[in-house]
Amino acid sequence: MHSTSPTKRPRKFMSLALASVLAASAAVAVAPVTATAEPVGGYAPLVKKVSPAVVYIEVTEQGPAQAAMPEGFPFWQFYQQFGIPMPGQNGNGNGNGGQQQQQQQHRPVMHGVGSGFIISPTGLIVTNNHVVAGATKVKVTLEDGQTYTAKVLGTDPVTDVALIKVNSDKPLPYVQFGSSKKMEVGNDVMAVGNPFGLGGTVTTGIISAKARDIGGSTYDNFLQTDAAINKGNSGGPLFNDAGKVIGMNTAIMSPSGGSVGIGFAVPSDVIQNVVAQLEHGGKVAHGWLGIEIRRVSSDVASALGMAKPQGAMVAQVNPDSPAAKAGMKAGDIITSFDGTTIKHVNDLPRVVAMTQPNTKAKVDILRAGKKEQLTIDVGTMKTPKKA
Repeated sequence: MHSTSPTKRPRKFMSLALASVLAASAAVAVAPVTATAEPVGGYAPLVKKVSPAVVYIEVTEQGPAQAAMPEGFPFWQFYQQFGIPMPGQNGNGNGNGGQQQQQQQHRPVMHGVGSGFIISPTGLIVTNNHVVAGATKVKVTLEDGQTYTAKVLGTDPVTDVALIKVNSDKPLPYVQFGSSKKMEVGNDVMAVGNPFGLGGTVTTGIISAKARDIGGSTYDNFLQTDAAINKGNSGGPLFNDAGKVIGMNTAIMSPSGGSVGIGFAVPSDVIQNVVAQLEHGGKVAHGWLGIEIRRVSSDVASALGMAKPQGAMVAQVNPDSPAAKAGMKAGDIITSFDGTTIKHVNDLPRVVAMTQPNTKAKVDILRAGKKEQLTIDVGTMKTPKKA
């Protein structure tokens, strides 16, 4: 949708841009996709099965407030002479009323595009949060050209996942999720989208990497693919060779804004977790410990007798936080959280965020070189307030 960068830490010689995807959907009832492996002769049969469940999304939203054209601005007299409403005006430019309107601020209408995919015959559609965030109107177009006005059921900025819904008088085609965890580097994948507004476009490639951190947020956990992903692909599905959704295309890394074979998708395992919560409440609760962490250096690892530097070192424990109540201290090295090994410092925020709040979690730590285990009552992450 937007071409703005999703990261606050730009990489050298490269820029990150939010992608956006299309692939429409036919308003006919079909069974969920259960295609087998890649057919002999190409992906054509697979494309025919899944593309009806991919949709094109158009969004209307109000832009930031801007001052209306002041008297003396170039062409101001032209507007006055011909009685043409200036930007931000509802009436003509004549009289005191027009001058007062000229001094008022206005909010221009902005438009954006993206994609999504239908996950139920009742019209539930998954897309990116950044595609529909702030939308005043969401229009969904299916493969056969039929259009619907969609309602945003809920969004989650942390994972960039959103759930919207359209109402249809008949069942809609839909696709099913596959397991992103089972995907391996080198596995074939296929993306369906609407790059640059060209219409339904299919690209193929492989999984290039997993659990990729692109600097967008602390919770980055993307699948990386070399399937061509461009602007206009945001929210579109990334399929495995069985026609199951294993990711949602979200961002690209590129020096020019076009595809250079480095695209990123939100893993399906994350999407399913988030969608389940959005469907039944419109909000997502993420786990929280209340600590600040940093990387375990080689020197620290050596001093503690570790075979290699791994885990997450606690730099600070917030007062009255779940971690503080469990007895965690600065200097502790977290090596495992709720059964998941913490190899890198960024692994911990991801695992904690996807843990249900108000549950107990076993945390393995190294304290002064000795192994200990703590039990933490996981808290709830506070949603940042909008400025």
